[in-house]
Amino acid sequence: MFNDGNDDSDSGQNHVGGELLSRNNIRGEDDSDGERRASSDEEDDIILQRVHRNDPIVTELDANSVALEMHNEGWEQLGRDISNNTHLNIMYLNGGALNDHTMISLFRGLTSSSSIDQMYLYGNGLSAVGVQSMVPFLQNANNLTQLDLDDNNIESEGFNILFRALRDSPIEELYCNNCGIGSIEIDTEHIPKHLTYLSLNDNSINADGCHELAKLLQGGDSTLKDLYLRGNTIDDEGVAILVAALQRNTSLETLRLRGNDAISQGKVSLLRLVCNISSIESTLQSNHTLRDLWCEQLDEEIQRHINIAVRINNRNDYNQEAAGREKVIHFQLHSGTRAALCRLQGIDHVVYGDISPLHLPEVLSSIGRSHGQGELYNALKSSIAGVISTVNMKKCIQQLRDYHEAKIAEHRAEVQNLNAKLAAMEEKEEAEGYVVDNEIESRSNKRRRK
Repeated sequence: MFNDGNDDSDSGQNHVGGELLSRNNIRGEDDSDGERRASSDEEDDIILQRVHRNDPIVTELDANSVALEMHNEGWEQLGRDISNNTHLNIMYLNGGALNDHTMISLFRGLTSSSSIDQMYLYGNGLSAVGVQSMVPFLQNANNLTQLDLDDNNIESEGFNILFRALRDSPIEELYCNNCGIGSIEIDTEHIPKHLTYLSLNDNSINADGCHELAKLLQGGDSTLKDLYLRGNTIDDEGVAILVAALQRNTSLETLRLRGNDAISQGKVSLLRLVCNISSIESTLQSNHTLRDLWCEQLDEEIQRHINIAVRINNRNDYNQEAAGREKVIHFQLHSGTRAALCRLQGIDHVVYGDISPLHLPEVLSSIGRSHGQGELYNALKSSIAGVISTVNMKKCIQQLRDYHEAKIAEHRAEVQNLNAKLAAMEEKEEAEGYVVDNEIESRSNKRRRK
């Protein structure tokens, strides 16, 4: 139970059977000091006592109002009460409520939880020392899905400790904005298995950090859906690393890169990620999962094309084949759009060279339906030579071949018919010759008998 080391049996608040002490004892105050507290303090006392009793009514705890006045023993007891409570879902200890010293006391008692789902510890100035004290809790909080550590000073060391501790945690959302994080070390054997949302805005993450973050995006078992990296020091190299990791990724939906150092090449890399215009096959193999992709430095034209591509992804709702097909129709089969993307991506590409001549009629029909008669005319001008020289010639050759094959079959049938006639005639001649021979022999015998 809560105890500040003073055994004040006259206070009337030290309940028999381990009942929670009053906030007066939590603060180490005497009775007269406690009597001068406002009614709001009494309400806080009631909440803390209910947490201690595991009252099912209390599912959310905001301990900020008592945080600055609680002694170490009180923090440890609060930790034990929270650990034993099976109804608390949300816990707020933010805005200066904690420091590394009180964190150590709190988490000396709070080593596990079966009910805490969300924990908010932002704005406390915590360092890696404070994070280290949380490790037993993080490893044994079997219902924790959201942890907010924004605006602390955990730095790279604290983040790396945190990430390793969350390996087998059910954590889904992790907020570490403005935490002084620079270098990152991610062990592929210690990646949180259920992490879907990671926010690392306003840190100092660079290309080396992107190398590590790429590990979260690679492989078929990637779970991350939202990655926020606004206000870091990610340059073109860092963007290229992320783009490479996202080429085959089918989980990430949101990537925010505003306020970084990426310049022209990084912008083009992002556009190429969601719509590679170098060939139809490349467009079909572009990323069709991202639904939100922003980089503040992108010029208006590049961002407009990116927005169109991610809207196509969103519209087709994880149907990779359908999204790829729609991108080909929109970007490849519209002459103006294709020319713009070729210019932006530094590519000289003639789309009709990628299309089998046998499919050109279908493609031209699709252009007419999707982009109108003007684009159909442009497409016909670009593809007519191929249509005439390849499609018609091939068809003619096929027809000529079929004609001769039919003639061969006809001639073979006629040969078989003639052979049958000859066989019949020969058979008849043989039969008639046998009769004539018999008559001649019979007459000869008669003459000899006479």
